[in-house]
Amino acid sequence: MSSPEIASLSWGQMKVKGCSTTYKDCKVWPGGSRTWDWRETGTNHSPGVQPADLEEVVKKGVKTLVIGRGMSEALQVPPLTVDYLKKNGIDVVVLQTEKAVAEYNALAARGVKVGGVFHSTC
Repeated sequence: MSSPEIASLSWGQMKVKGCSTTYKDCKVWPGGSRTWDWRETGTNHSPGVQPADLEEVVKKGVKTLVIGRGMSEALQVPPLTVDYLKKNGIDVVVLQTEKAVAEYNALAARGVKVGGVFHSTC
């Protein structure tokens, strides 16, 4: 199963190829995507992305996980989160969201089992 292409990104809006939903923040993995609802884990810009935000994507068997920190990189990614991914044998890429989407799409196009979590505003 391949990772779906992110078809478009603009402030506050993301579209995943093959999905009719427009996301504000989203999670993607080989074969699927869904809204990334920060309220599920109590996520805020600081301290930022927590391992609990990534567990669902990690369980999909990804080899690489791309984190989009927002258009202005307001979303933090603490060392604890990066360590969690590395301990699970997953390569992690943390970038500004536009760059993160480009990297994710490039990896997906090469057939890498890539997942992502993307913040589309600040």
